[in-house]
Amino acid sequence: MQTVFYILITLGVFLTMEGITWLTHRYVMHGFLWYLHEDHHQPKYQGLFEKNDAFFVIFAIPSIALFYYGTFPELNYLFFIGLGILLYGMAYFFVHDILIHQRIPIFKRASHWYVRAIRKGHKMHHKHLGKEDGECFGMLLVPMKYFKEFF
Repeated sequence: MQTVFYILITLGVFLTMEGITWLTHRYVMHGFLWYLHEDHHQPKYQGLFEKNDAFFVIFAIPSIALFYYGTFPELNYLFFIGLGILLYGMAYFFVHDILIHQRIPIFKRASHWYVRAIRKGHKMHHKHLGKEDGECFGMLLVPMKYFKEFF
């Protein structure tokens, strides 16, 4: 029974992270931390990293802390909250950095309707070079209109 509880916690946190990511992207990245996110919308330096990558570290800190506190004095629910954050971060990296931005040049020809919809939603997000007037702040879920285009 405890295993099912831990799986549900992990899955629930993973799903909740999409909403947290939307809110963070909309109000933090396009708000008071725009100076870290700006180079992602207006790339000038074509190196391996951009300032925007700092958000991976920012999101990793609570996950790492939850892993730590979720193992003392014994394995507990905090560990699985951290696991849900980690798994979402891995999915985000795969979708955003590999499928969409091709930072690792694989899956260039992926043409599944889901991949095409999230690429289109992200393209619409990036058409705005400034922090204002943005749209489509989600990552794994984009507005239904982008999915409808491919059916």
